[in-house]
Amino acid sequence: MSTERADEASGTAIDEQAGREGSDADLQARGRALSSPLRLRVLRLCAFESRTNKELAELLGVNPGTMLHHVRTLVQTGFLAAEEERTGAGGAREVPYRATGLSWRTPLAGGSRVLVDTFLQQIEGLEPDELQTIWLGLKLSREHRDELGRRLSELAEEFKQREPDPEGETYSLFVAFHSDRNPPSAPA
Repeated sequence: MSTERADEASGTAIDEQAGREGSDADLQARGRALSSPLRLRVLRLCAFESRTNKELAELLGVNPGTMLHHVRTLVQTGFLAAEEERTGAGGAREVPYRATGLSWRTPLAGGSRVLVDTFLQQIEGLEPDELQTIWLGLKLSREHRDELGRRLSELAEEFKQREPDPEGETYSLFVAFHSDRNPPSAPA
């Protein structure tokens, strides 16, 4: 669990090599595209259903022009795919977008901060009973730390690989596993 990843739906480590394919410029562009909490939230919103630029702007409370910039960045880097045009209200041309899943296979260099920021934005305004949290301190050997990280990844991957429940609701899973700033006491 040492490399951070973003995922539109849920999960943990998957095929890291797939996210590394492409030129250095492609990889840098993908990294920049995933450096924005707003873009990560767009990917989450487009994971299970297609959304138009207008819908995304409304859901995230941003200007449609600003959203179009972010959507185009995600399309150009392969994280969103445009679907067939449709006619919206008043006969306007609309293009729905769907997340491709590529972000799940793309490591985020130094991505912990952007994922934490995205998480904090996602939970803003939730009622206390809508958020389940676990926070605990552990003292583990390297072997047990590695085991815990592996088992958390495997469990999340198991649920990621399942087909979405047709009648299910959407949920987010955020796991932060880190060293604790709890140094041993100085000898007396």
